[in-house]
Amino acid sequence: MTGNRMTPSQTRYLKRGLDQAGGKLPLFDSDGQKIHTKTIRACIENGWAEPWFENPIKPDWLVCKLTEAGRRILGRRRPRTA
Repeated sequence: MTGNRMTPSQTRYLKRGLDQAGGKLPLFDSDGQKIHTKTIRACIENGWAEPWFENPIKPDWLVCKLTEAGRRILGRRRPRTA
């Protein structure tokens, strides 16, 4: 399913993972509001994000990270490590 067009909210969500360690994606937007589950699930279904781990304190939260496909669609590649 990879290759679909991103919505503006999906783009904003995924871009926030570009500069985070391991490509960690946010749980909250820049205004402090929880990212909509629909946005996160659509990114997972398209292969742009993947679940990273379960949060034992908040098991209903989807903690995800950016995938290589997500980086490619945003036009960025993972930085090389020495």
